[in-house]
Amino acid sequence: MAQQSVANAAGTFDLGGDLTVNRLGYGTMQLTGDGVWGEPRDPQTAVDVLRRAVELGVNFIDTADSYGPYVAEPLIFRALAPYADDLVIATKAGFTRQGPNKWTPVGRPEYLRQQTEMSLRILGVERIDLQQLHRIDPSVPLDDQIGELKALQDEGKIRHIGLSEVSIDEVEAASKIATIVSVQNLFNLARRDAEPLLDYATERGIAFIPWFPLATGKLLGDGGPLAALAEKHGASPSQLALAWLLRRSPAMLPIPGTSSVEHVDDNVRAAELVLTDDEFDELSAAVAR
Repeated sequence: MAQQSVANAAGTFDLGGDLTVNRLGYGTMQLTGDGVWGEPRDPQTAVDVLRRAVELGVNFIDTADSYGPYVAEPLIFRALAPYADDLVIATKAGFTRQGPNKWTPVGRPEYLRQQTEMSLRILGVERIDLQQLHRIDPSVPLDDQIGELKALQDEGKIRHIGLSEVSIDEVEAASKIATIVSVQNLFNLARRDAEPLLDYATERGIAFIPWFPLATGKLLGDGGPLAALAEKHGASPSQLALAWLLRRSPAMLPIPGTSSVEHVDDNVRAAELVLTDDEFDELSAAVAR
């Protein structure tokens, strides 16, 4: 695949200090069926989307065993293996699925180990670049959950460990057991509840991966601040929302997902959009915190 350097314009981040990725990545949740359940309507289009993202310079792909379940990871293998040397694949374990839009955390050590072994096999890799605990299971001691990921890391099956949807206190507790290199929480222009965690991560060189980065709600409507500024830049509202995230913190790694090749092009080209201080402040003030 002939690569273009579009995603490079977003700048880079050293994940765990040793994996350099372009800060604008791609998330695979939307490649599955409705409710993140089952196969996509058009598997070949899903493959095309993944390949197009990489062609545009995206080298950070976020996925999970529970997307489908067991749908997104096989699509990554089908589309991108053998993998480019600089491609970083982050996956997750710790959620079980009971149907569309149904998610139940399971953090028993034997389950986390089983799912990690399955991801290794399905992705066709000898070591997972970033294994994230999809949710902390409140019924299992944190020491057991992070401890099992640390054991897998010590065995060479995981390179780095991350967390998803956590508090600062939980990151600090987990960090006493293993080195945590990333956190993944709900965050976007309209939902900034995780801002304290973002600042905490930024100060410590921990990657912050915002999921649902394009949930901008009414900001996308006619006459809203996104629409007005997007027209000024000759850009789309989605590009502006992503540009705001990239501007917000050097540790920010947005992973916008889509099942459309056209939208992949639109999203990745947000890397080329640079906001002025005034434009950033205008967008920041557009939504009550």
